This record gives sequence, C-alpha cells and structure tokens, in this order.
Amino acid sequence: MLKSFDIYNQNNILKIIVALNLLLVGTGSVLYTNRLINKLEDREEQYVQLYAKSIAYLVDSSHVDAGDLTFVTSEILEANSTIPAIYIDPDGQVAMKRNIEVPAEYTPEETEKFLRQKTIDMRKKHPPLVVEMGNGVRGLVYYTNSNLLRQLTYFPYVLLLILAALGVLAYLAFSSSRRAEQNRVWVGLAKETAHQLGTPMSSLMAWIEYMRSDPDQFDGSITDEIEKDVQRLETITARFSSIGSVPTLKEENVNDVVRQFTDYLGKRISTKVKMSVTSQLPPNQMVQINKLLFEWVIENICKNAVDAMKGVGELRLNMVPLPHNEVAIDITDTGKGISKANMQKVFSPGFSTKKRGWGLGLTLAKRIVEEYHNGRLYVKSSEVGKGTTFRIILNKK
Repeated sequence: MLKSFDIYNQNNILKIIVALNLLLVGTGSVLYTNRLINKLEDREEQYVQLYAKSIAYLVDSSHVDAGDLTFVTSEILEANSTIPAIYIDPDGQVAMKRNIEVPAEYTPEETEKFLRQKTIDMRKKHPPLVVEMGNGVRGLVYYTNSNLLRQLTYFPYVLLLILAALGVLAYLAFSSSRRAEQNRVWVGLAKETAHQLGTPMSSLMAWIEYMRSDPDQFDGSITDEIEKDVQRLETITARFSSIGSVPTLKEENVNDVVRQFTDYLGKRISTKVKMSVTSQLPPNQMVQINKLLFEWVIENICKNAVDAMKGVGELRLNMVPLPHNEVAIDITDTGKGISKANMQKVFSPGFSTKKRGWGLGLTLAKRIVEEYHNGRLYVKSSEVGKGTTFRIILNKK
C-alpha cells in the first residue's frame, strides 16, 4: 500500500529535477544569446568603423570622382538605418547624425545640447572612433548599439521569465492532478468502507433487539455495552460517509466537545497513559464545526500520540484563545518525537513510522481541519525522545 504513494513522498525530488532542468535551459539560453550579442556588437563596431572611414573619404573629396561620392553617400552613409551615430568634426561641432530622433519643437540651441548629451551617453558604452584626415586633423564618431541589439539583450531574461512561468504552471497542474487523485482515492475508500460496514451493523442491531427480547437468557448490561459499540460503529460510518461531501457545520461549545470526547477516548486507551484537558477559553466558547468529523481529528491525533508513547506516558490537551478571532487546541504527548527529516512528511499520504497502517490518519485530519473547517493543523513543536505537540486552529463563532 505504501508503495502506491511513493510519488507523493518524492515531491521534493521532483521539484529539484524540474528546477534544475529550467536552470539548465535558462543558463544555456543566456550563454548562447550573450555570445550572439557579442558577435553582433563586433559586427556593428566594424560597420561604424566603415562609416567613419567613409566620412574621412568624403571630407577629402578632392581626390574622389562623382561616382565614388554617390556610392559612399548612398550605399554606406545613408544605408545605416539602425545604428545611432553622431559625427563631431575637427572644430568640435556636430556635423552629422544618423538614427537619432530630435524632438521637432527643439530650437537649434536645444538640439545642439540634446546631441551633446547623447555623445556623453554614447561614450559611456563605446569609445568614439577617430576619423583621421591627415596633418593631425581628426574628427570623432560616437555610436551606440542599435535598437534591435538592445532588445536582443533582454531576450534571455524574458525567456527565463517565460520558462519560470511555464514551470510554475506545470507544478500547479501536477499539484492539482495529485490532489484530485488523492481526493478520488480518499472519497472512494471512505464510501466503500461505509458501505461495507452497513450490512454487519444492521445485523448487529437485529441481534441486540433479539437479546433484549429475552432478558432472562441475556444479561442486560452486556446488551447495553454491545449497543454502545454499535453506536460507535454508526458514528464511524457517518464519518466515512461525510468524506467527499460538503459537511454541515454547526455552532458547538468547543470545551464540551473536546472534554466529552476525551472522556470517551480515555476509557478505550491504555490505562498507563495519563490524559488531561485544560482550557483558558471562556466556558461557553462556540465554534463552527462538524462534530463527527472534528472528533475524528482529535481521535486520530490522540491515537497516534498513544502509539508514539507505546501505551505509556502523558497526553495533554490544552485550549487557548488566539488573536484574530481564533482558538487553538494543543495536543501534547511524551512520545518519541518527530525527527526534522520527517517533520514535513507527517501529513503526506502513505507516510507512517508504524509497521502496520495506511498512513492516512493525519492526512485526513489535516484535510478535515483545513478544507472543511477553514482552520489549520500543523506540528507546533517536536523533539526526538521528548514528545510532540500538534496544534489545531479554528475560527471562533
């Protein structure tokens, strides 16, 4: 039975595998894209160098015929439609600009200031290219990466975000599928158990009536005890039948519910277990609960505690008020405690430290508290060799 739930106990390993795969894909994408960006930057720099040489060629136009001037102007200078560039002539004036939008409302002075600021920003990213014109005369070409290249630098990070989103969606889909499968297993198991208990219970009720009809032959006290056990079976059947359906919550006095059930339970566990119930709640503290299911939660936790103590020790239930209109029920045992390695597994389906059992008790208890009662159930504290405290938190009326 436990092997069928191994996939749930390996949940952390699956998370790590998915995270590593996403990390490998993301890292590979970033490295490849950066390599591509570096190649494109080198190519753009080579193009700007050609652009600078073309400007020097045009400046020295006395040795250039009309055809060459047309080729240089149209095929090299004007062909640059992507790389922002500014040419500063030997006199320090802005002589040419490409692919830089200047607001139309700017005056010539404002345009000059705007372009000067652009050259400062460009210099921070790339050193200017020198345009040699002979006799020590030179100009400068400032440039920056094209819009396409700048957008490409963001690509790996966008890809990482997409991969992360896909990873989250895949995890949510897996979790939802896993939960749906758990629900089907629990509901099916509970309904079938309730169905199977129905037939022998009907038979037992008939036997009780038969025994009561002949008090001379059957001791009435024995019949009464058998009837109590049958009523207990009816309660268990009702609990199983409630799994999978929306439970009816009613206002109940939490002090009375806990004390009445622990009185019943105390008579059916080892006499070597000392059970005590204390409360700091008002005597008439009301909560919205389904009494049958809530008693099942208390029973599961208490029986696990008795097993952990091997039938010898102390079992303490303490009810305390909490802020935010909540109450807490702490169930403390003096058993063997829970190791840190198992702390996250105690509520997992199929997890059990006992040789016998399905490992579903605490899982169902958590489901009842959190999904049916909108409360919380968790391990408040535990120390190996000293004991464990489970805390149930419920909303007040």
